[in-house]
Order: sequence, then C-alpha cells, then structure tokens
Amino acid sequence: MEIQESVKNEDDFFVERGPVLQIATDALMQISKLGKICVRAEGDLIPNAVSVANIITENFLKNNSNISKIILDSDISTDDGKMISKIKIIIVKN
Repeated sequence: MEIQESVKNEDDFFVERGPVLQIATDALMQISKLGKICVRAEGDLIPNAVSVANIITENFLKNNSNISKIILDSDISTDDGKMISKIKIIIVKN
C-alpha cells in the first residue's frame, strides 16, 4: 500500500455529491485548462469518481485522453476509528 500525504495540488479535482454528468463536465473544464487532472474521492463517492473518469475518457475526450494511474488508499478516522477508502485517478489529455 502506498501512503501519501494529502496535499492539494492545482490539478486536484475532488468529487462531491451531485449529478455525475455535471461533475464530469466541471472536470472536463479543468482538464481542458491544465491538460491533466487528478480525480479524487473518498468513501461512498468512489463509484462517482470512477464514473467521472469513464465519462471523460470514453465519451468527452475519446481517443484524446487516458488514465495514467489509479491509486487506492485508506485511512482510519480519528473521530470514530472507521476506515475510510480513498481513490485518485490521474487523467492526462493527449
């Protein structure tokens, strides 16, 4: 397991609750400006992050982008001791 410090970068895109297609459109705007994004989510929002990555690479930027790396990790919450899963999906525009 790879342990990394949580530092917010310019290319970070955090998936929040809401319509997945709207979130993917917002992520598309960011990847258009930067050429690369890191789609991040935790807990029950991980499936939404995977959907956003698929919408971008398979629909919006088909044949013009790819997923370069997927990082899965988990942390134990200091509040209640529960384990929280996290995902980072790095998408690069060709």
